[in-house]
Amino acid sequence: MKITSIRTEVVYGRRKRAHGRVAATALGPSDVSEHALVFMETDAGIEGIGEISSVFSRRGRLLARDVDEVLAPALIGFDPFDITRINAAMDRILWSTELAKAGVEMAVWDILGKALDVPVYKLLGGKVRESIPLSYSIPFGEPEEMAEFAVKRAKEGFRTVKVKVGQSADRDVAAVKLVREAVGSAHRVRVDANMAWRTAKEAIAIIRRMEQYEPELIEQPLPPRELDALAEIRRNIGVPLMVDESVWHPRDAMEVIRREAADIVNVYVTESGGIQNAVKIFTLCEQAGLPCMIGSMPEFGVGTAAQIHLGTAMANLGPDSDTCGSLYHEADLLKTPLRFEKGHAYAPEGPGLG
Repeated sequence: MKITSIRTEVVYGRRKRAHGRVAATALGPSDVSEHALVFMETDAGIEGIGEISSVFSRRGRLLARDVDEVLAPALIGFDPFDITRINAAMDRILWSTELAKAGVEMAVWDILGKALDVPVYKLLGGKVRESIPLSYSIPFGEPEEMAEFAVKRAKEGFRTVKVKVGQSADRDVAAVKLVREAVGSAHRVRVDANMAWRTAKEAIAIIRRMEQYEPELIEQPLPPRELDALAEIRRNIGVPLMVDESVWHPRDAMEVIRREAADIVNVYVTESGGIQNAVKIFTLCEQAGLPCMIGSMPEFGVGTAAQIHLGTAMANLGPDSDTCGSLYHEADLLKTPLRFEKGHAYAPEGPGLG
């Protein structure tokens, strides 16, 4: 079987408005997702589909051009079963654009599953769990609004909520306090700074103010390459520290482990450049004793399905994951929606991504 064509289509979707206005985090406001779909055809008549997702400045249109103009011409003629060779070829011809590579590689996994008539999670070792428990993110707002939003998600079955911080120290602490009081001790409250704080000293001071409200973890308090400062924060707080943007590749995970910069790693199919690299990160972290969760851009249904397949098969999946990106959109691209029930995600059972 050989790859005969690869094309992309830029897609848009309006995000749900959390507090009656455009949702925002420390990364900025986000009203519309601009992603891209990757369509891959083979001489066996099997078509695979993948998704390119991004919340960063380089989004759907630009990333689709990376595929159409650079990756696609180089991959024609490859056997989809040679997925390691395909990833090596993409790394060789396009340095660091992992988000685009992930969409291409996702389509390859879809083809493999369809060719073998099995869901992707079976290609990754099979089910470790029947479902993935989920976390739901609370965007910026007045602390009272954020607490009300958390209660709604808790009533829907989410046992974990993620408080987005980075507005101001006082408002952030107030939000964590009110969310904790609103959902009670039976639910987990985690905090995500999205790189908002500038120094270890600032982060430590704010986190210590939050500790009395028992946050489950603190996510990415500083910019990604500040590993020594992240390690300093980790040594000086009483809450587990999770990195996200600091790990885009297995080599990043190795450096985080070496510098003891985190207790937990948030792994993305997109940021990793695809499922194969994400599995490598899970394996490295497992050997180092660091649990992982799976993060979201948030994706539409295609990308979300890939995440769920990954999480279904990974033994080292620890904290509740963000594999519900399609729920943040007013409408999804899938005709048959993914299965979400009582705060859990279930892998599709159809061939490929399902």
